Amino acid sequence: FQRLTSTEKELMYWLAINREPISLEELQEDFVCYLCATDILEAVGSLQRRSLIEKTSTGFTQQPVVMEYMINRLIEQIPEEIISQNITIFRTHSLLKASAPDYVRDAQVCLILEPIIEKLLSSFGSTKQLENHLLEILSMLRAPTPGVKKSTLQMGYVSGNTINLLSQLQIDLNGYDFYGLTVWQANLQGLKLHNVNFAGCDLAGSVFTETLGNMLSAAFSPDGRMLAICDTDFQIRLWHVQTGKLLVICEGHTNWVRSVAFSRDGKTLASGSADHTVKLWQVSDGSCLQTCTGHTDEVFSVAFNPQGNTLISGSSDHTVILWDGDTGQCLNRFTGHTGCVRSVAFSTDGKTLASGSDDHTVILWDASTGSWVRTCTGHTSGVRSVAFSTDGNTLASGSNDHTVRLWDARTGSCVSTHTGHSSGVYSVAFSTDGKTLATGSGDHTVRLWDYHTGICLKTLHGHTNQIFSVAFSPEGNTLVCVSLDQTVRLWDWGTGQCLKTWQGHTDWVFPVAFSPDGKTLASGSNDNTVRLWDYHSDRCISILHGHTAHVCSVAFSTDGKTVASSSRDETIRLWDIKTGKCLRILHGHTDWIYSVTFSGDGKTLASGSADQTVRLWDQRTGDCVSTLEGHTNQIWSVAFSSDGKTLASSNTDQTVRLWDVSTGECLKTLQGHGNRVKSVAFSPKDNILASCSTDETIRLWDLSTGECSKLLRGHNNWVFSVAFSPDGNTIASGSHDQTVKVWDVSTGECRHTCTGHTHLISSVAFSGDGQIVASGSQDQTVRLWDTKTGKCLKILRAPRLYEAMNITGVTGLTEAQKATLKQLGAIA
Repeated sequence: FQRLTSTEKELMYWLAINREPISLEELQEDFVCYLCATDILEAVGSLQRRSLIEKTSTGFTQQPVVMEYMINRLIEQIPEEIISQNITIFRTHSLLKASAPDYVRDAQVCLILEPIIEKLLSSFGSTKQLENHLLEILSMLRAPTPGVKKSTLQMGYVSGNTINLLSQLQIDLNGYDFYGLTVWQANLQGLKLHNVNFAGCDLAGSVFTETLGNMLSAAFSPDGRMLAICDTDFQIRLWHVQTGKLLVICEGHTNWVRSVAFSRDGKTLASGSADHTVKLWQVSDGSCLQTCTGHTDEVFSVAFNPQGNTLISGSSDHTVILWDGDTGQCLNRFTGHTGCVRSVAFSTDGKTLASGSDDHTVILWDASTGSWVRTCTGHTSGVRSVAFSTDGNTLASGSNDHTVRLWDARTGSCVSTHTGHSSGVYSVAFSTDGKTLATGSGDHTVRLWDYHTGICLKTLHGHTNQIFSVAFSPEGNTLVCVSLDQTVRLWDWGTGQCLKTWQGHTDWVFPVAFSPDGKTLASGSNDNTVRLWDYHSDRCISILHGHTAHVCSVAFSTDGKTVASSSRDETIRLWDIKTGKCLRILHGHTDWIYSVTFSGDGKTLASGSADQTVRLWDQRTGDCVSTLEGHTNQIWSVAFSSDGKTLASSNTDQTVRLWDVSTGECLKTLQGHGNRVKSVAFSPKDNILASCSTDETIRLWDLSTGECSKLLRGHNNWVFSVAFSPDGNTIASGSHDQTVKVWDVSTGECRHTCTGHTHLISSVAFSGDGQIVASGSQDQTVRLWDTKTGKCLKILRAPRLYEAMNITGVTGLTEAQKATLKQLGAIA
């Protein structure tokens, strides 16, 4: 090794760090100081002649024994350099490559970072002493060194390596100053970087957390270079697949974006949204080219024909529309389904289109005439996804009944049924060679099937929540999956290895609730926590950790000593308010739990779930004492009457049910809403029930007759939450239109419209004295409103992931990446 030239030594270290075959171009990028291709080729040739490296079809690498030798040299050399502060390899080589495939990065942590840290801790004796020493090295980068140019020291991987070491040591970087330094290949995903100063830094190759919410769909561009992702944050993001850089953000939809698809030439992107529209976007700059209007409800799916001149969309209005891909004009409307159309797809020749629906069927249509061709029946629940095989002869469908069915596209007969998923199958996709079928499910897994034999070839694990979309890259080697766990994952599906993960983070506030004594406010977030606030002093007094998914609902017991929380992790937790400890975890539901509430005497807890059941629990023991069944879809909200004898529940099936708590009998079903009923609340006087819906209305029901006594209109988007004041004279409502409205119950008039939130409002709650309404929003804040004046009294916000992180004058990031960091709290 000692006889090698300096360039050859650098190459040997880099090949060991990269761990996989790497091209000459990639090697050239790794070097701190520019080396021309000729010099690298000369060094590579010399190493090949000595049998120290080898060439494969994908690049240059080392034999395992040589790689192990080089890694051991690194593990010996780096601690010596850090201890002596005489840094060379620590500057010229990245110990961890943030931009590397996930499985490579994991190996770098295990085989390089951890052994180095072990040696350093052995020398320094404590984490704190090691941290102080690493800080001295950072200071040395700024201090003038005799005979060494400052830029020479700053250039390189010292700062990135230092950050990766500190991160692995789980050291809080709050307030760290990296001003003006070169921060290459720092893995900053998931790190809290409050008040960190990156001003003037070169951040090339460093990876940050993204502002990804609940992602619903993914699509590769035809050349495979770009990836489009859409989510519940109303946005579409376009990434460069190889570098992982965010290139463009498309903004314009006013509701969830449920589906995306590229045109054949890759220049246009189509999107379908819950705002009832289809939009066409220019991929190069994210500008909106056309807005296609015609649907009267949410658009769930879009697809271009193979020629790229037309596209189709499927909607909750039970129809499929064919659009002109250039003008956005409606060319034809396909009617026949009796439920929401969840998925649409063109055959490979463009002559046939398929649609899958909540009515349990798949319909095949003649694309040119719009006429019905045949209906494929067999699923026992809603069809969530459809896809044609590459030869156009087979159609695959995934369903809420947990199965995948393959259909003969010519006859409509079911060829085979694939079973294995333990939850709904939300997405299906064929590989480009037509041999493999990928399926994404609510059971958090992706399955790869030999679709000819029905054999499950592989199951991909890693996601921690429902997988809503899977798609193969055009070259066929890569599979993308998007999940409600706020990650996008790229897989080498042949090996089952995860290549890249985009980690999202949002602090959306979902539920809010006041304690009975009015001193404390509880809020739940999609960061999986419950926060308790002393809202008089604006202080967060406790953060309750334990849930492993978004917190959907919070409720205080009547004595104010306990708070209950429900989550998408299918559990309910009971917490001690004083200590913040979890007292009990309630298991039993088999899907997300959207709502919890205590009875008036505090003895019983009710919960409503997406598993279509209401459960009643003994609050003291945690036992489930009763399960109420009858709803045919997910339950959004539950509420007790003040005497605790009656329970109301609201549902996606557009109904409210009233239950006898003692017997479990359904007493009455209230019908009238035209869409999902998101929230219910009893008046303290018990003769009135309020409900709100995605039909944009609030209804007041006379419980003696079961009739709607008042219809409150005023919101211009979905209404998510409704609450009565303690005296029963006032109602508050929170809406997707970003407003809170305060209503007079007796007249039905809107007293105040409270504006200030910049995103949808998930929840509203009255204080015990009725003077304040709290609202929780996806803009990551809780606002407190004066019910008499409608004015905002206070804004409560938890520190965002990158709160006050300074990125003024940074390089190495795209404008879209900078915008994302600002959304997470960065300043510039």
